[in-house]
Amino acid sequence: MKILKLLNKTYLTILIILYSSIVNSFSENEPVDIWNIDKEQIQENSQNKELISITETELENEKIDVFSMQAKDRSDSIKVDETLNSKEVKIIGLYDPEDFDLKIDMWSNSNGDQLKYLFSNLSKINLSRDASELMNIVLLTNAYYPKKNMSEKDFLKIKSDWLIKHNNLELIEEYLIKNDILNLHPRLTRYLVDKYLSGSELDKACKIFLNNSEPIINTYLSKFNIYCLINDGKKEEAQLIFDLKKELGFNEKYFESKLNYLFGYTNEIDKAISEKSILEFHLAHKTNPEFSFEPKENTHPLIWKYLAASNLLYQTNEIELDELEKIELIEYATHNKNYFEDDLFQIYKRFQFTIDQFLNVKTVFKSLTSIESRALLYQSVLLESDINKKIELMKLLKEAFIKDKIGNAFEEKLRDLLQDIELDQISSKYTSFYLENINTDEKKQTKIKYNEDLLHQSKLIKYFIGEYNQTKIEKDLNNFLKRIKKDKKYSISKKDIILIESLKSDGIKIDKKYDNLYKILGSEMPTDIQVMINNNESASTILRIIEVIGQDELSNLDEDTLFFIISALNQLNIDSLRNKILLKVLPLKV
Repeated sequence: MKILKLLNKTYLTILIILYSSIVNSFSENEPVDIWNIDKEQIQENSQNKELISITETELENEKIDVFSMQAKDRSDSIKVDETLNSKEVKIIGLYDPEDFDLKIDMWSNSNGDQLKYLFSNLSKINLSRDASELMNIVLLTNAYYPKKNMSEKDFLKIKSDWLIKHNNLELIEEYLIKNDILNLHPRLTRYLVDKYLSGSELDKACKIFLNNSEPIINTYLSKFNIYCLINDGKKEEAQLIFDLKKELGFNEKYFESKLNYLFGYTNEIDKAISEKSILEFHLAHKTNPEFSFEPKENTHPLIWKYLAASNLLYQTNEIELDELEKIELIEYATHNKNYFEDDLFQIYKRFQFTIDQFLNVKTVFKSLTSIESRALLYQSVLLESDINKKIELMKLLKEAFIKDKIGNAFEEKLRDLLQDIELDQISSKYTSFYLENINTDEKKQTKIKYNEDLLHQSKLIKYFIGEYNQTKIEKDLNNFLKRIKKDKKYSISKKDIILIESLKSDGIKIDKKYDNLYKILGSEMPTDIQVMINNNESASTILRIIEVIGQDELSNLDEDTLFFIISALNQLNIDSLRNKILLKVLPLKV
């Protein structure tokens, strides 16, 4: 199969042109409706993609590979096409704007400089689950990108940065494959395939390239694609692409050596191990049946993860207790979630201590090595029966981990230990420690409990689920207000007002005799948000709302903040998003 290596440059050029023609033919079919692409269709070949010109900057200054010649020709054709049809704009996203009462031009009135400032602020915040959900919606809804003081490249980078930070691999995969934009997002694509490969999920990594309709320009991704083709048994196709790359100047001896072994051209094992990338490290593993590697503390996290996922790390039951360096590495790996905490604590349980050391643990542990001190404290926690002394030892153990900057290595085990202790059993001085480390994940709240004594928790909430017609909601709302007016003890809350104002925003009519039931004192809307609303900057408004929510869940926001958030969405007629928020903050859930 080495015949291709004998082809002359002229013949290779013809092959390139033929290959390009085949690929381009895919884009000449009938267009698809971008709003009606189901998730099942992600596996189908994209049939309507504009030709994309990738600059060296977008490729992160990586060397252009075999297809750079095609990219240049495409760039020229794009310039001609833009002259003939300058109004045509690429739309890249996942969600239909109508699903959330947004518009395809929701970014059109936004100022790029202001957006960059907002995104810069948001990048510094560890957004809550609710805020992250809103961010996904606003960034991944199909819409034209901002035109004022922001390029398409800048906007795509913002999306890429957010998706990487959010680290939702399934969402990234859907975004890349559905839009067929591997070349447009090389950094995001590399992030995804590296994450999958480091988890020993090669099939998932290779699926990214499976239905790509264009030649891959990025050097690293092109190498990854070649390896995937070999792994899939498509050696001839892989050889063709690799030979074309070499003919155009590609020269990486390490990669070629590994490929020659995979192609079957040599049985000689190249034992060289490169940590330059997770792909090169993986190739070293797959081409050496006797592969062995001892990680160091500065070994890249992706390689640590790969070693763990591939069962290549130390077997903890085989480690001798005097091999302190190996135990330190396991502590470090556990901190980075590459070892199970149970494995580390099984090592701690193997250490031997005297009865005197257990009796004087709070003094003795300070004189031991850091590993031995943690082992003594852990065993003492298991032996102690007094609840408060037990928690005191847990606290000392947690502090010992934190002191050596491996605090994450004692998280799950600490939660498990605390689960058996009730809050009312412990002293007040350990309350904060207990609450900070106990598993406080919210139980799934799926059932709404209605309270007909409170307006904002009554069955009127069903309107926001779509279970009320206008005539019935008007009648029931006015009846409820009539009851409130007669009840001198009822005090209308801010959440009641939020519900009423939202219904009024939707055109629900309220009898004038109830106009004086409550008053909205002054303007509670932040000035900058009101300016955005006045300018119809809907996307920018949502970004500011996300910034306001920040690290908090919606249910934890104060009523004044909720009021202006809902008021903003009412003014912009973004009812779908508003309803999602109302259903999270108004009803009582059980």
